[in-house]
Amino acid sequence: MFQENTARLASTIDGRALAATLRTSVHASSVKLIARGIEPCLAIILVGDDPASEAYATSLQREGARCAVRVQRSLLPGHASSSELIAALEMLGGDPLVHGIILQQPLPAHLSIEEIIAAMPVNKDVDAASPTSQGRLSGQLGNGFIPATPLAVMALLRHTKGWPLRGRRVAVVGKSAVVGLPVALLLLQENATVTVTHKDTIDLGRHLRDAEVVISATGVPGLIKGDMIAPGAVVIDVGTTFVDGVLKGDIDSASVAPVASELTPVPGGVGPLTNVALMQNVLRAAEATL
Repeated sequence: MFQENTARLASTIDGRALAATLRTSVHASSVKLIARGIEPCLAIILVGDDPASEAYATSLQREGARCAVRVQRSLLPGHASSSELIAALEMLGGDPLVHGIILQQPLPAHLSIEEIIAAMPVNKDVDAASPTSQGRLSGQLGNGFIPATPLAVMALLRHTKGWPLRGRRVAVVGKSAVVGLPVALLLLQENATVTVTHKDTIDLGRHLRDAEVVISATGVPGLIKGDMIAPGAVVIDVGTTFVDGVLKGDIDSASVAPVASELTPVPGGVGPLTNVALMQNVLRAAEATL
């Protein structure tokens, strides 16, 4: 276990600073690729006019501009059928000028994400949403994409006292296929000793107090209190929930900060890195076409 943090509050793990560094690297590599005649391009498929989806697409376009990655939108009406959406995926999959594709969720209620996401072209599945991409990750094949948020979590961990993770006791709170499960798999690849818990785990604190590193992604604001964390632990907060217009994480930072050694803020931790990590995947997909 790390030394108890008795002198001060936990150090802030600055996601914005790390995102800026990674962005500079992605931009430089993208510019070199463009000079060779290949412009990295991400296509976002949006179905209907969901405001949150529109806002996210706009944020990706801003990030793409900063990373020298072209981001285009493919808009389908809210009444589009599964066959129409699958046809759009196939069309983009066959477009040599498009290197990455993401299907923005949630989809309208009449569409089955399980049916549609299976049609995602694997070589352009830059957020690793398809069953094939998830299978490659779980099989530790090492030749697929890593979802952007888990990729951001791992990038942050590399800049903490918890790294390297070999032999470390790490607790993941959350078991979703989007964050919790892929993060746990990535931790295992680093030879960490991983405990997977979730918001319904009985006596959650008993599991967390044994961990040197805690990563939480439940979307339950303030779920984790200071008395649930071991002194000196590294804490990564992936949770993002708006409460009365204010973005809140899973960690009750007021009580955790005096106990932990390092802690990500919300906002300013994992979030700033996620979109840059996605652009990094698009760049990788573009480079694979050389």
